Amino acid sequence: MLERVPLLERHLDDYRPIVGDEVVERIRTLAEPLRGARVLHLNATAYGGGVAELLATHVPLLRSVGIDAEWQVMQGSDEFFAVTKEVHNALQGAPVELTPQMRRTYLERVLDNALLLQDGWDVVVVHDPQPAAILHYVADQIEAFRDTTWIWRCHIDLTDANHDVWEFYRPFVQQYDASVWTMPEFVPDDLAMDRIVQAPPCIDPLSVKNLDLAAPFCTEITRQYGIDPHRPIVCQVSRFDPWKDPIGVIEAFRLVRESVPDAQLVLAGSMATDDPEGFRVWEETEAARAGDRDIHLLSNLHQVGAVQINAFQRMADVVVQKSLREGFGLTVSEALWKGRPVIGGRAGGITLQIRDGFDGYLVDDVPSCAQRITDLLADPTGADAMGADGREHVRANFLSTRELEDWLGLMGTLRA
Repeated sequence: MLERVPLLERHLDDYRPIVGDEVVERIRTLAEPLRGARVLHLNATAYGGGVAELLATHVPLLRSVGIDAEWQVMQGSDEFFAVTKEVHNALQGAPVELTPQMRRTYLERVLDNALLLQDGWDVVVVHDPQPAAILHYVADQIEAFRDTTWIWRCHIDLTDANHDVWEFYRPFVQQYDASVWTMPEFVPDDLAMDRIVQAPPCIDPLSVKNLDLAAPFCTEITRQYGIDPHRPIVCQVSRFDPWKDPIGVIEAFRLVRESVPDAQLVLAGSMATDDPEGFRVWEETEAARAGDRDIHLLSNLHQVGAVQINAFQRMADVVVQKSLREGFGLTVSEALWKGRPVIGGRAGGITLQIRDGFDGYLVDDVPSCAQRITDLLADPTGADAMGADGREHVRANFLSTRELEDWLGLMGTLRA
């Protein structure tokens, strides 16, 4: 069988003080017809990215409302993940050629995983391109999967997808009963499916990364990593991925220091098992840092985990997410939930989270990013007010209870 991801418990009632009784009772009503249903979520990695963070909360919450839910990850290889990273970039618009050898590598590995997939599921949710073709290889097993509902969840921005690569994937996606997207704009015009759903992802306010932390604790953690808590801090949290534009953030920061010479920059993220490109981007970012002691490059390789990220975001005067392409960007809602204003690239799901001029700013280039950072550092009272507005925006739209409600509604409709 495929590798099963062990999970901590989550209890829906623990969210009542945050989202209110009405939301919790609405979720329980939606869950009742699905009680006892077997639901599998399948993706490529158990840690190191937004999908893994989402599933670590979502699957336990499904269990808490009576659904027999599991999370499993496919078995890959260095060659397979090198191919799927190229696919990821191509589907976000990069000029990548998907060669016959790359296609063969991809399909052979997915077939291997399909042979390990056990039957008996009422609903299977497949996340992103890595395992997308798995339904193709089990579709002829009529008896084993006769009553299974299949959903493909796309977390990336296909607005400018490479045509040839998308054409390779489109027949696999169209076999599913439904697909779920972060934004309508991400859906290719030629996707022929009866049910296409918009449901942006959400953050868990009770996860270690988002729990309230005492200010002295955050101060001490920040100090331990060589960051001065008494000087201005600009922070970007993201995977080391060219689409997150860490080098562009460094360029913007250097412009900021012309006006705010004591500012510091924290670039923190994680390395994921399905992203071999991350180490190359890390090296390029390290080269761009050029030994600057006020630019702190940190990752899980430096024992930076959820607690440290939480502290860095809370201590930041300004949080940045200068993505060039973005499926959603959970770190935006994470920072807003902590009451910090966010400057984000005008890309994908970031535009859902940042209301330009209300809880942060949307920017299109390095100079505008630098100017907005400088403006917020010059007006800490205004920055705090923006952050407070952002927290309520997230409470209303981007907490994990809303995502749970979306999925229960979709599964209930498809299984009716």
